[in-house]
Amino acid sequence: MKLLIKNVYIPGKDGKAVKAKNIEITGNRISAFPKHPDVSQYDQIIEGKGKLALPGLVNTHTHVAMTLFRSYADDMELMDWLQNKIWPAENRLNDDIVYWGSTLAFAEMIRGGTTSFCDMYMFMNSCAKAAAQAGIRGNIARGLAGVSPNAQSALQENIDLFEQWDGACDGRIRVMLGPHAPYTCPPDYLKQVRDAAITHHIPIHIHLAETRTEVENCEKEYGMTPIALMDHVGLFDVPVLAAHCVHVNDKDIAIMAEKGVRVAHNPGSNLKLASGIAPVLAMRKAGITVGLGTDGASSNNKLDMFAEMRLAALIHKAVSYNPKAIEAGEALDMATREGAKCLGYDDLGELREGWLADIILIDRSGFNWKPDFNDVSITVYAANSRDVDTVIINGKPVMINKELLTIDTERLDFEVNRVVKELYGGLE
Repeated sequence: MKLLIKNVYIPGKDGKAVKAKNIEITGNRISAFPKHPDVSQYDQIIEGKGKLALPGLVNTHTHVAMTLFRSYADDMELMDWLQNKIWPAENRLNDDIVYWGSTLAFAEMIRGGTTSFCDMYMFMNSCAKAAAQAGIRGNIARGLAGVSPNAQSALQENIDLFEQWDGACDGRIRVMLGPHAPYTCPPDYLKQVRDAAITHHIPIHIHLAETRTEVENCEKEYGMTPIALMDHVGLFDVPVLAAHCVHVNDKDIAIMAEKGVRVAHNPGSNLKLASGIAPVLAMRKAGITVGLGTDGASSNNKLDMFAEMRLAALIHKAVSYNPKAIEAGEALDMATREGAKCLGYDDLGELREGWLADIILIDRSGFNWKPDFNDVSITVYAANSRDVDTVIINGKPVMINKELLTIDTERLDFEVNRVVKELYGGLE
């Protein structure tokens, strides 16, 4: 299939948009930026007049089916939230509930311009099926808890997930191993995960150093920080995406930089759960790749990457007392190119010839876009998910003129209402 996006604005290096550009897509990649295209050569033409073209946004850490827990348990500390609300509710999950919870998340993501996600959860075959239907790009991992009675079977389930789904859907789906965290995965179990990762060539996705309590307990039990412990057990001998990394010290950052650990920074979730503010400036200065994530909707109440970009820029300006700490262009990079690197891509996250065609078109007609001196600045500081008009993933349109093409929204509304009743029936 050959597709042409006509007459869009594309941000220049100074943040100011270049008018009337055309983007040609052949198959799943950007093939050219023709000045005078012959429209008769294309199977589909999308008129982008007045709209801003950007790379699709990348959500580097989430738990998509937890969208069904949105507003169920708010204003609680992390462990209280998990142990007394979320984990009991999760015991009621099944394939059907996770499928529709995932589909709900994908509808929200696509409408908000998110084209790639990285998920760690349960019933991941259902998540993969939902992603396949929605047309979204994603890395998926089966959440693993070494202290659970099903620890061994869950690890095998994750390996089976890799064998079934890695590279599926024209390469849109990738699989990682998902050890939850050091406080649910003892060192011996983490070594098993490491060995499986080495044997099967599977990267790892794990929560690390999210709260001060987690770090203090790890130091008390093992005599080292979570980062040092992961290095000690050899987990960093394979590619690792570490979510949160809020409470890391200089030695931790040095280890992460040396081992090539990538970080999924979740500013909204970290604020809502009162986990703290990650030292992103120090990590980026050390050369660590840092992307942005929302965490689950239950811990953030939204899956809005525009909000995460804005928070990432504003928070780190404030904590460093430096208005240039993370500039608008850097925040956008973290949500696109750097996020794609977190997911293992080196050809995603930029509007560049030969790169994967994940593209969003932004409607610039709203009052929040006026006056427009710098499109990148407005994207980060003033735009919102409702401005997204069109979404193309892997070369295929999944939303045009705000209409979802791959998800039946009327059925989704019905099914979500149905599974919510099943999930919460009898719970306090």
